[in-house]
Amino acid sequence: MKWGTKYGPEYVNRLYGMVRRHLSGGFNFVCLTDDATGIRPEVRCLPIPPLNLTLKPGQRDGAWKKLTTFEEDLHGLRGTALFLDLDVVIVGRLDDFFTQPGDFLIIHDYPRFWRFGERIVGNSSVYRFELGAHADVLAYFRGHMEKVPKRYRNEQDFLSHFLHKQGKLSYWPTGWCPSFKYNCIPTWPTNYWKPPFVPENARIVIFHGEVNPPDALAGKRNKRLAHIKPAPWVADAWQG
Repeated sequence: MKWGTKYGPEYVNRLYGMVRRHLSGGFNFVCLTDDATGIRPEVRCLPIPPLNLTLKPGQRDGAWKKLTTFEEDLHGLRGTALFLDLDVVIVGRLDDFFTQPGDFLIIHDYPRFWRFGERIVGNSSVYRFELGAHADVLAYFRGHMEKVPKRYRNEQDFLSHFLHKQGKLSYWPTGWCPSFKYNCIPTWPTNYWKPPFVPENARIVIFHGEVNPPDALAGKRNKRLAHIKPAPWVADAWQG
């Protein structure tokens, strides 16, 4: 999905190129977007279904638009869908993402030292589902638009708890989707002389928080008192 101006068409084009190199066989590559300008012809661009969520001034959108992927009839699309955030970097084979058992698969969100108890929430940078199979997720959200954003921090928080209650939530195997900022940056103080690395068994590196792929290439971390060396492997992998 691509909306607004944060990400240009080059992100879509590079994502398609990475998928083509790492996924065997044929596939349909779909981008739900409000602006298809500059997107390569191999990508099928379709409108983002209306969500009609009214945000207050300064309120984060929380990526709630992602929930429209669960439309009962999403532009007539059928089959198994693998959702990928625009700013991921693919470094390994993708075929297993389509054969891993489970009704709904998502990244098990990365542990934080300040969070206790059972970890349910998934990171929605990469999730797999059958198109039209979870229309109740979107229907519930549309029927409770005032309540849900107040109770849940963002769309992945709501989505994870909703499907967990139904017994449908599963997670990708550990290591398939490492976080760049948590799993790829060497520990302090070695981060001052060692560059970020690709963890063993990684398939898709997730960029969230203060670092995106161009930042990683430049050795830039948008956080005070933090340092990273440039990550040249991003240039090799992040290509259209």
